[in-house]
Amino acid sequence: MLFNSFPFLFVFLPLTVGGFFSISRISPRAGATWLALASLVFYGYWDPRFVPLLVCSIGLNYICGRAIMKARARGEKPRAWLLAGVGGNLLLLGFFKYSTLAITSVNDLLDLSVSVPHILLPLGISFYSFTQIGFLVDAWDGLIAETDSLHYAVFVSYFPHLIAGPVLHHKQVIPQFEKARTYRLHWHNVSLGLAMLTLGLCKKVLIADSLAEYANAIFDSIPVGTQPRLVGAWCGAFAYTFQLYFDFSGYSDMAVGLSLLFNVRLPFNFNSPYKAANIIDFWRRWHMTLSSFLRDYLYIRLGGNRLGESRRMINLMTTMLLGGLWHGANWTFVAWGGVHGIGLIVNHWFLRRRGQGARRARALGAATTFLFVTLAWVIFRSTTFHGAFDMFQAMAGTNGIAVPDVLVPFFQDHGINALGGGFLERGRVPYEHLGGNRLISLMVLCATLTWFCPNSQELLLVGKARAAAAIRNYPMRCALGFVSLYCIVLSNLDRVSTFLYYQF
Repeated sequence: MLFNSFPFLFVFLPLTVGGFFSISRISPRAGATWLALASLVFYGYWDPRFVPLLVCSIGLNYICGRAIMKARARGEKPRAWLLAGVGGNLLLLGFFKYSTLAITSVNDLLDLSVSVPHILLPLGISFYSFTQIGFLVDAWDGLIAETDSLHYAVFVSYFPHLIAGPVLHHKQVIPQFEKARTYRLHWHNVSLGLAMLTLGLCKKVLIADSLAEYANAIFDSIPVGTQPRLVGAWCGAFAYTFQLYFDFSGYSDMAVGLSLLFNVRLPFNFNSPYKAANIIDFWRRWHMTLSSFLRDYLYIRLGGNRLGESRRMINLMTTMLLGGLWHGANWTFVAWGGVHGIGLIVNHWFLRRRGQGARRARALGAATTFLFVTLAWVIFRSTTFHGAFDMFQAMAGTNGIAVPDVLVPFFQDHGINALGGGFLERGRVPYEHLGGNRLISLMVLCATLTWFCPNSQELLLVGKARAAAAIRNYPMRCALGFVSLYCIVLSNLDRVSTFLYYQF
């Protein structure tokens, strides 16, 4: 079930919220049970065959976690239970997500013809697997003494995060389900939650889905032989760069907003990552919960920066390669992770020798980082290395620099005819039926929102400026504004559009 769908917004969500607070009057445990069952219904709406898989995963991980905690209480270190739990999660993830990649890679490497099975990937398996691996490792480290089975089940299956994150940590969420006030209706949280939900829907429906038309037109046309020109290729790359940000950031806003309806605060996943001054800063801002997981449960476990500079670089690269593989069963994702690993290594080397730099250097660093990230997204979006190479060639101008048909009127309307007919020569591209002025307007809007406006949490939840405080306190003009935005979103819910991170 999609957050940006009428069944969710007008059937599932009202019934779940209303039922939660009504049943919680009986007892908090009854409310938690209702929320767990509703989350399973939400998950099973897409394909009910995977509900037993989720339930079994929750049950087995809880059993392993309990066994680890009991053994720790006796002064033992139950390595077998830890290996069984973590290994089980990785095997499950490996079978469903990476079997096809492994078989096709072996076939290509050894020139074999082993049949490749069609395995349907369960939604959210990457997220709930990592969530539970973190729980087991923390139990092994003695950071968890006791956890109620019902609260654990709600923690893992909790529908706002289940499909596409954030990656949750037990200490962030489970204690909230243990508090009685969570089960009482708080209108302030409801108002903030609905506002966050509305902002997230705007990002997804009005911005990301509009940019998808341009990004898909360019990237999907390359495998069938289309050769975009320089301007069209860069438009496609920037369109995808902003599409991915507003799509995933929109989902994360919706997850935080929906969770606030139940008086539960989820961790933020984004903090204006395209404002980052360098690639290190980017990964502190982009997909923050995944970055924290990889740092705490992989990079530090490998030794972090404690074993010398050479080992630190190896640990960084290993972490980023595996982080790239986590995003999808394709070697292009691994290459994308490797590119960011190289970027991080170079960034650390540069900072050790030059320091943090002045404001002017920071602005230059932010521009360079955004360009680096955009180029890396080309690898991330391309389905093959050949497609990524063709896209880079087009962005380098090897196919010519002619402006696409849709952009010619824009340039001519703004008096750029003086550049000459060679530059304004019409070049047929896949999105010639789309409006050039609309594309330029979207790009300007995205740039303004990305670099010159506060992000969602600054605006509604953690900002300190007077304007942000005014919105958090909800004067009538703000409420009417959000209602208007919500109505605009509803008028554009005329197509099914999944979130990009569903496939990861």
